[in-house]
Amino acid sequence: MSQFPATDPAVYDEYKNKWASLPENEHGWLARAREVAEVLAQDSAKRDQENKSPVAEIALLKHSHLLKTLGPEKYGGGGQPWNVAYKVIREVAKADGSIGALLGYHLLWSRVADIVGTPEQSDRLDQLIITNNYFVGGAVNPRDNDLRISIDGENIVFNGAKHFNTGGVISDLTVLEGILEGTNDHIFAVVHTKQPGIQFAHNWHNIGLRLTESGSVKIDNIKAPWTDALGWDAVARKPLPDVLQIPWGSLLLPVIQLVFSNFYLGIAIGALEYAAKYTTSHTRAWPFGGDVKESPTEEFYILERYGNFFAHLRAAEALADRAGDQVAALFARHGSDHVKLSGEERGEIAEWVASVKVVTTDVGLRVTSGIFEVTGSRATSLKVGLDRYWRDLRTHTLHDPVAYKNRELGRYVVLGEIPQPTWYT
Repeated sequence: MSQFPATDPAVYDEYKNKWASLPENEHGWLARAREVAEVLAQDSAKRDQENKSPVAEIALLKHSHLLKTLGPEKYGGGGQPWNVAYKVIREVAKADGSIGALLGYHLLWSRVADIVGTPEQSDRLDQLIITNNYFVGGAVNPRDNDLRISIDGENIVFNGAKHFNTGGVISDLTVLEGILEGTNDHIFAVVHTKQPGIQFAHNWHNIGLRLTESGSVKIDNIKAPWTDALGWDAVARKPLPDVLQIPWGSLLLPVIQLVFSNFYLGIAIGALEYAAKYTTSHTRAWPFGGDVKESPTEEFYILERYGNFFAHLRAAEALADRAGDQVAALFARHGSDHVKLSGEERGEIAEWVASVKVVTTDVGLRVTSGIFEVTGSRATSLKVGLDRYWRDLRTHTLHDPVAYKNRELGRYVVLGEIPQPTWYT
């Protein structure tokens, strides 16, 4: 038994049979996500404050089948496109930003071979992940010195450390990424998490997204066969240019950036909905303004603020949906023929995603801090838990500076430049 406190998965045993089958269409998947959100919302503030490893919450995601949203149907997956997956992430994040983030990262890492792997590798990972209902974490943090990869016979061997990894502690599989010794070539591989050489520090003690288990990890002699080196020729031991080529191989970045924006948006919408319930049940009208009202819902400034927040969130949601549709359409066009994706088409997708990142960051921070102005001083009580929305959003929006997204968009609109693919673009 782990010495680190964790939530008990038995608390969600009743949902093992409730959600025995997978939803059949987009409407069903979003309804399932809302059901999960309703369960999480019952004690999300309490769980945030207790800050236990979310073993139970991952079990809940497994019971709901949301981890399979994107997987192919032939192995028992949902077969949904990315635009549906983004909405599913958003719905869960409305109730619990940490679990929405974990779901988003899992969905990205569970599809990593679609982008940087071969069709055979993608199929093999699909079967492994979906048939076992595995949760996938990732130790991929580009700002660290990359893991070192050496060669040992038919295996590649990872050694090193990452300051951040998300969801690894409670994952079944972990995505590793490093540089092959003597080269500048990167290799991604998916390995089983529960092995002695993957050593988690359990040091994620940040102000927000407290249940994402995003602390550091040491990687000590973790082996993977060359056949698991995503996008590499296992015989020649060289990257396959038709898989890892730019621009297809760089799609990983806009896809995950839109994951981020959707859980930002979910957190902000959840904050507004939670605050509105608090206002109608606990907030008092201000008696010293010269225009005394009986109820806070008659206060002009309260209604005006809520209306303004709501309008901006609706606009952000429409933009996020449009970008999600663009990503889904791109995969539908080029998923089976990567070479036809042009740099210009990849750049256009990146700028749709950058636009969403800017807007959801701006409006999300504004809403999650501004709701205190319309709920009142008593809403700052820890037992209310309204602070968790701002803490969650503030924590992850520092992942990469949004100022650089603004500059990138400025160069796009003024100079007609598409962004060069980087680890954050």
